[in-house]
Amino acid sequence: MARWLDALQQLERKRGWLGMAKLANVALAMLWGFVVTFVFVRVLPLADFRAFLLLVAFANFTVSAEFGFSTIIYARLRRHLITREGTFRSEEVGVLLAFMLGVILLGGMLLLLAMRAGLITTGRPALFIAFYGVAAMNLVALLAKRALAALDHNLWWEGLDLIRRVSGIALLLGALAGLSIFTSVIAQLLVAAVCVLIGLATVHRALRLPVGHWFAWRAGGRHVRQHYLADIGRTMLLTVSDIAAYNAPYFTIAAATKDVRPLLVFDFIFKMSRAVSGIIRALVETAMPAITRSLHVHDAARFSASLRRVLKKSVAVAALLALLIVAAGDPLSSVLFDRQAVLGSVELAIVALLLLGLAPICVSVYVQTGLARFAPLLTPSFALLAGSLLSVPSALLLSSTFGWPFTLAFAAFYAGVHLVLGFVHFHLVVRITP
Repeated sequence: MARWLDALQQLERKRGWLGMAKLANVALAMLWGFVVTFVFVRVLPLADFRAFLLLVAFANFTVSAEFGFSTIIYARLRRHLITREGTFRSEEVGVLLAFMLGVILLGGMLLLLAMRAGLITTGRPALFIAFYGVAAMNLVALLAKRALAALDHNLWWEGLDLIRRVSGIALLLGALAGLSIFTSVIAQLLVAAVCVLIGLATVHRALRLPVGHWFAWRAGGRHVRQHYLADIGRTMLLTVSDIAAYNAPYFTIAAATKDVRPLLVFDFIFKMSRAVSGIIRALVETAMPAITRSLHVHDAARFSASLRRVLKKSVAVAALLALLIVAAGDPLSSVLFDRQAVLGSVELAIVALLLLGLAPICVSVYVQTGLARFAPLLTPSFALLAGSLLSVPSALLLSSTFGWPFTLAFAAFYAGVHLVLGFVHFHLVVRITP
């Protein structure tokens, strides 16, 4: 294993290989999301599938509820690796792992309460709980991914993630070929757990962690309180704001109308946004080793050049995907939702514009959180939350005042919010200095 890790570290220094690996996993993650919808809309009754979409939104809330801890530890561990300065202590990793496992357990209990109270109604509670486990496993995977990235073991994690993604897609498609959907989901959960455990074992080896440090919660917790609290308030606000902004329309649309089409159209917007943000995250993560190194050695010229390069690539990717959506979104939405919702040309054009606004937002957020610059993100994050919460009431107002179809009015307002904030974030990015 040590020989493999050393070889991958050498290969990782060639950014092209790292970029291709990250983009491949982004494509697989995006494909997994589409396959989830493709399979579940066919194996579940429509009422259960509507509840399943709410489960997906709830799982997204849970996965996002790490409150930026993994981002902070990335910045602290990266600084420790490059400069051998700072106050990083290995006990921090064990505390964060315990915290994230606690979040997953709490989310599972809340999901059970929601089903018991009838907020999420389904005849297959065991299936929903198992799927929640698969989605929530991403929380622990994020900790392993960020820690390994800080330690220059990006490619090793990407290989583990590839196994997780490919097996997940194969198991989901197996449900259409006769495999029980419950068995498919349980098998995905087991594979994901094994991959994450291998990732954490690599962190253990790289940091030469004594086993006791994983359980030194008192000492680690004291260190976390001393060195994380300066940022944790901001990261918690950012996390809660972003969770609500990107997932609230699932709930506000469901409250505003019983028609399933607006919910499916937003699910299409959400999936396209996740696809673009995933690709941009891969581009930013590929550039972050150079960006962080130039930051810590105070190389302003290389720092600025790296930022401009990743911004240009991100806008180009968003523009390309926007064109593809305009060209192929009609048949894609038809196949994805089993003809339950087909987007028209105007709706597709609106989605394309939204993606163009999303690109600079993603670059700004991913770069600044990677550099532990949280304060400049607060105001635009709250603005995005306000725009997201107002999108459904505004759509109802536009629909009643001007006779616009509700779905079209919602998509137009939601896209407008992203375009305005994309302009704001573009200026935030170009003004970043070491």
